[in-house]
Amino acid sequence: MRELYPQIDALQRYHLQVDEVHTVYAEEAGNPHGIPVIFLHGGPGSGCNENHRRYFNPKKYRIVLFDQRGCNRSTPAGETRNNSTPELLQDVERIRDRLGIEQWLVFGGSWGATLGLLYAQSYPSRVLGLILRGTFLARQQDLNWFVRQGAGMIFPDYWQEFTELIPQAERDDLVTAYHTRVHGADRRTREAAALAWSQWAGRLVTYLLPGVGDYTPSDVDKTVCEVLIETHYAKHRYFIAENQILDNAALLPAVPIRIIHGRRDLTCTLDASWSLHRARPDAQLVIVREGGHLAGEAVMTDALVTATDEFAHRLS
Repeated sequence: MRELYPQIDALQRYHLQVDEVHTVYAEEAGNPHGIPVIFLHGGPGSGCNENHRRYFNPKKYRIVLFDQRGCNRSTPAGETRNNSTPELLQDVERIRDRLGIEQWLVFGGSWGATLGLLYAQSYPSRVLGLILRGTFLARQQDLNWFVRQGAGMIFPDYWQEFTELIPQAERDDLVTAYHTRVHGADRRTREAAALAWSQWAGRLVTYLLPGVGDYTPSDVDKTVCEVLIETHYAKHRYFIAENQILDNAALLPAVPIRIIHGRRDLTCTLDASWSLHRARPDAQLVIVREGGHLAGEAVMTDALVTATDEFAHRLS
């Protein structure tokens, strides 16, 4: 079973002013002359960390990571102005152009897979291949699974805690209810709502991890910033048309595509990757029987590193 490659340091770090509001953090690691790959993190609202460099053989890949607008080391933290999916796609292009990269492999999980697919549809000539994990298609049905009718039937105890913060009259639209509170002026209300949203999401994501116990956010300020971004995107239906990705599946370039999805994923359910595979039968779908949503689960790490190793051989 493959594991993450050993820890490596970033070779270069950049702070790119992308408009009058946002500065985006980006970094490079690995082989400066290797196969370029862009890592697209999930969320929306999370960010990259040092382990994300480790899915790629550092002798084979020129590894590029960046924190999306308002996320992690990008500033201002939690900022939602000028923060939309088209602007994130433009940022990916800015980074590619800044680094002098003609084409690169696109690697993304969850929301990162959404962004990767949209990028490949918008800039097909820039894509060498796609590795996607736990695909999120950003459809209404995908959002409903999380905040309406779906995961709450499997975790009714957690669902009760998530919903009881909201008055009964507002529970038909939990995205709006939470968005209103997280983006409101009252600090206590904002923090309580952000922590509740994050805990619900975290419990779904981590339920398969051994020894984790019940998920509880530890950093309140960081959690608020993340949930500001996540609810902003959810409220605006991710700034794309309904079913945009599948409706435009033919726009994906004719490059190697591998879709990796855990059968036990209860955050982004397998039907999304299955639907993508049906829309593009040339894409290889790998169903990880014991896998959940997180890339860090051993079986998911094995599938992802296997993919990057095989792509390195194919693209060399």
